[in-house]
Amino acid sequence: MKFGGTSVADGSKIKNVASLIKRFYDEKNEVIIVVSALSGVTDQLEKIARKASEDGGITDVKAFIEYFRDRHYAVVQEAVAEGEIKVVIEELDARLNDLENALISICHLRELTARSHDYLSSFGERLSAPILSASLKSMNLRSIALTGGDAGIVTDSNFTSARPLLDTTYAKVKERIFPLLEKKIIPVITGFVAADAKGIITTLSRGGSDYTAALIGAAIDADEIWIWTDVDGIMTADPKIISEARTLPTISYLEAMELSYFGAKVLHPKTIEPAVQKGITVRVRNTFNPEYPGTLIIKAHEHIKDIVKAVTLIQNIALINISGSGMAGNPGVAGRVFSALGRIGANIMMISQGSSEANISLVIDKTQLDASLHALQTEFNENIIKDISYDENVCVIAVVGDGMAGNPGVAGRVFSALGRIGANIMMISQGSSEANISFVVNKSDAQKALRALHDEFKLGVER
Repeated sequence: MKFGGTSVADGSKIKNVASLIKRFYDEKNEVIIVVSALSGVTDQLEKIARKASEDGGITDVKAFIEYFRDRHYAVVQEAVAEGEIKVVIEELDARLNDLENALISICHLRELTARSHDYLSSFGERLSAPILSASLKSMNLRSIALTGGDAGIVTDSNFTSARPLLDTTYAKVKERIFPLLEKKIIPVITGFVAADAKGIITTLSRGGSDYTAALIGAAIDADEIWIWTDVDGIMTADPKIISEARTLPTISYLEAMELSYFGAKVLHPKTIEPAVQKGITVRVRNTFNPEYPGTLIIKAHEHIKDIVKAVTLIQNIALINISGSGMAGNPGVAGRVFSALGRIGANIMMISQGSSEANISLVIDKTQLDASLHALQTEFNENIIKDISYDENVCVIAVVGDGMAGNPGVAGRVFSALGRIGANIMMISQGSSEANISFVVNKSDAQKALRALHDEFKLGVER
């Protein structure tokens, strides 16, 4: 079971989570817990780390530590029974002292490296896990708090976005977790925090707590992986935009992966991969509505009526167009484009190239636009490419459903619906799986396009 930041935002919520865990833990069900930092904490850690490196303000650091200590102490007082408070406070104090020393070092150095970033941003989970573990002990359950590294997750040393070494991780997680389960001890493991082969703290990128849960579930061949969040499950669209959006009772691995890559915020994009490899069912459930069954993610299911399952919108992106007659029939141009962007770590979300080979369009995160343009302009300073243009006033819409595969007419319905509202489509992309049609539209057209597609496929109607 993984619990996100909103599920453990304060003491009463942590107590609620502990009660949920106790409810599902019995002689038939062993449970392992992965927990995020308290809501907003990781953002606060990253902010103070940047401030320390830029301003060198030790006074600011000390004020932050006092605030941080007060917030976590207040959570302990509410979530933990009297008999367990002293031990957990001692553990928090030790970690808060480590955090303060690290931040003061950053102040003196005026430098924040990727390795330091991971160390500092890990403290949110390294403080929340002991509190939840103590809350479980307060309910007469045996528990232990572990970092992801303690639990056996071993990664490369690509700080801020480390990749697990799967064979090593699976072996070590089994070695460290199974003995705890045999002793009826519930492990509470830090989300998104791991360690490299030298034992240095790494992180699996923001949102990686889901991935931690999936890795541990795959390592021990769990029956199910449950992602507890603050919504009832995976929905047909963003309910903030489409009020009629409904929760999907069941979707396939492929659909869940497409939705997570294309902006659905309920799951981290990498979450499903370990589950797919091991064939493990994933459930998405609401911590604050535990009676609701949520969304079940399984290997495959029947494609009866649900040709399209959901529509999703990605904002804060940019479209880059690369064109030039010298590109046509010139081998290696596309390779150079992607190599140049790869060297700066740009995340390419969509790609489209016409058969004339004289144009390549791609979509990237808006925060990477300036670096991407510079990389491309540096790479192509000859006559092959005549123009590199960009547009920031765009959004991506993805139509997702594995029932679309081999089902003629779906694309026609998509573009007819968009035509009726006069949406200007600037780029189209569809993968060979046929489970996703993605396209770029003007930002001004995005929300009405999403509504038109939700209506066209009757996604708000219960099946």
